[in-house]
Amino acid sequence: MTAADGRPAPPVPVVLAGARGHGRWHLDNLRRLTGAGLVRLAGVCELRPLDSAELDGCGDPAQSDDFAALLDTTGARVAVVCTPIDTHTDLALTAARRGVHLLLEKPPAPSEADFRRIAAAVRDAGTACQIGFQSLGSHALPAIAALVADGALGEVTGVGAAGAWARDEAYYRRSPWAGRRRMGGADVVDGVLTNPLAHAVATALALAGSTHADDVAGIELELARANDIESDDTSCVRVTTRGGIPVTAAVTLCAEQPGEPYVMVHGSRGRITFWYKQDRVLLQRAGHGPVETEYGRTDLLENLVRHVTRGEELLVPPERTGAFMRVVEAVRTAPDPRPLPPDRWYRDEAGARRIVKGVDSLVHASADTLSLFSELEATDS
Repeated sequence: MTAADGRPAPPVPVVLAGARGHGRWHLDNLRRLTGAGLVRLAGVCELRPLDSAELDGCGDPAQSDDFAALLDTTGARVAVVCTPIDTHTDLALTAARRGVHLLLEKPPAPSEADFRRIAAAVRDAGTACQIGFQSLGSHALPAIAALVADGALGEVTGVGAAGAWARDEAYYRRSPWAGRRRMGGADVVDGVLTNPLAHAVATALALAGSTHADDVAGIELELARANDIESDDTSCVRVTTRGGIPVTAAVTLCAEQPGEPYVMVHGSRGRITFWYKQDRVLLQRAGHGPVETEYGRTDLLENLVRHVTRGEELLVPPERTGAFMRVVEAVRTAPDPRPLPPDRWYRDEAGARRIVKGVDSLVHASADTLSLFSELEATDS
């Protein structure tokens, strides 16, 4: 990175809040960007300090469980927040008050009201906020948009997402907030639609061109759970957009045969399937053979740093996740998820996880037909 006068620019000091769990991914990414000279890990905010092995390649950052103090003493220009969902709002507001730019993990907030508070705070502070939907940094998204604009699919008739993942029961014991809707009177909303497979929802909305809150005209939800938790682990949603394009997401953490999640764009003359974790796109259309393409991806922290230092356009500002937050709010205010009866699920051979019978086919059928689970089950009965 170079300054305006051509000399190498100093690396941007960054504080990471939450360096374990998913935070390890951010630590690895910071290690990569440190090696590239773009950033310097100035501080780590954790309840238990990291040891030298965990910090290998990251220098010798200050460590504290006091996020505000770390921002004050390290001179951080950017903060990465990867902490429990119910802490996002307070930490984001703390960063904004200090003029620190922010990469905020998804979901950005547990409620639409908190999301608006964060958006207002960063706007008033004049700081940048990037929401951590890494899939929205994929170069496949503009490529798919160009195909659609060129009429490759004809008229777009809908977008469907499918996610069939597996998580064992220990997954819900990894932290006090895992699988919770509320904790200590505060919203958490750690359900499959809003956290583990939130990318499926956000990416589907992006491919429908409906990312802002005002793009949402209606939401239909079906929340269920096989595990002994508060939140949902097997659910679907259908968003009716202002443009009239239905967007569905059918997701589970109780798959029989776990696979890569994907989003499917349906058109009158073909369809596009996007495996968003792999940045892989399959174009199928009438009169042509299938075409598969792999794309690159822009890292969101790197994009944020270049936005701060060079004015590069921010890829995932808060307003681009407004429609997703409408879904979060719908989940938050919905009745508690329906517990699936014992005859609908079984345990794997090791007894470690619960598997919902036939859920894989339901998830894929939903993406294929833009249907809710109840509509598919009614058809089968």
